[in-house]
Amino acid sequence: MSLDSEAVSKIAHLARLGVEQSEYETYARNLSDILSFIEQLNSADTRDIEPMAHPLDASQRLRADEVAETNQREKFQRIAPRTEAGLYLVPKVID
Repeated sequence: MSLDSEAVSKIAHLARLGVEQSEYETYARNLSDILSFIEQLNSADTRDIEPMAHPLDASQRLRADEVAETNQREKFQRIAPRTEAGLYLVPKVID
């Protein structure tokens, strides 16, 4: 797929990008190269390939889910400007 300067102008407008008119040809060439590469990738036969989340068959080491700190909620709520029923009250920001 080949883009021209007019297509680059429309794309820049839609994306709200400030592209100088003198750079349209360069952008057109670069974007056309990207689209050609995408077409090349789309032509690869992937019917028998199972989707995977990561190219390496690895699992993350997870730490044990243990409480490491004491509950200091009452202490922090005592110094808060406003609280109610264990919740922090904040000023309304949207009408």
